[in-house]
Amino acid sequence: MLSRLTRPQFLAVCGVPVVALLATAVFAPLPFSVARPGLTADVLGENQGAEVITISGAPTHETSGQLRMTTIEATGPDASIHLGDVLGSWFDTDRAVMPRDAVYPSGDDVSEIEQYNQEQMKESQDSATAAALRYLRMDQDDVDVELRLEDVGGPSAGLLFSLGIVDKLGAGDLTGGKVVAGTGTITDDGKVGAVGGVPLKTQAARRDGATVFLVPKAECSDAQAELPKGLRLIPVTTLKGAVDSLKALESGKGSVPAC
Repeated sequence: MLSRLTRPQFLAVCGVPVVALLATAVFAPLPFSVARPGLTADVLGENQGAEVITISGAPTHETSGQLRMTTIEATGPDASIHLGDVLGSWFDTDRAVMPRDAVYPSGDDVSEIEQYNQEQMKESQDSATAAALRYLRMDQDDVDVELRLEDVGGPSAGLLFSLGIVDKLGAGDLTGGKVVAGTGTITDDGKVGAVGGVPLKTQAARRDGATVFLVPKAECSDAQAELPKGLRLIPVTTLKGAVDSLKALESGKGSVPAC
């Protein structure tokens, strides 16, 4: 036999599963990572006491200014992220909530992820060297380039590695004494690709003194979203375009693209 519930009774009964769902949402781990601006490193200088770029087999020249690669720091793949963390980061401009699968390969444990990131870094370094020497029309068999960057993984430093090699081997001075930062993957033939986390990387760049930031053109709108004051964006699609833009900026001649 069914009996009719009064309105207060009905609301009380309906409220039980709602409260349970809310409690689950608050305390259950979520598939996200919380990221913030990470370290930057000048590829023209030293990192942890060692030159980032060393070259033999061809003459190099002194450089001025800096070319700073940028990173983000994210909570580990095994970290428990809850609703409170997500809500807190939502209103914090120097933190971002990102799908965990966008930061780490899905289904891998910590050691496998570290190995994967190191492999990605090695491939990026090889491509950066190939792209730079191809741009300079130098024989890769005659020039030996060694790249060292401790505690950083992934492919997003490729563009800056290439620019550093070009700056050390090529004629002229790419930075003109400025602190230039940026991000972007690189292919052997010099194409620049998107990387993710750009708004956080621009903050890291400005924090460490950069006034110019090279950004993959496809990520211009992301970079503009929370662009720090005093940081000029230059969109790039190729290594040649990046070099041409820096030369035009340094000389004051020619056009410099903008987002």
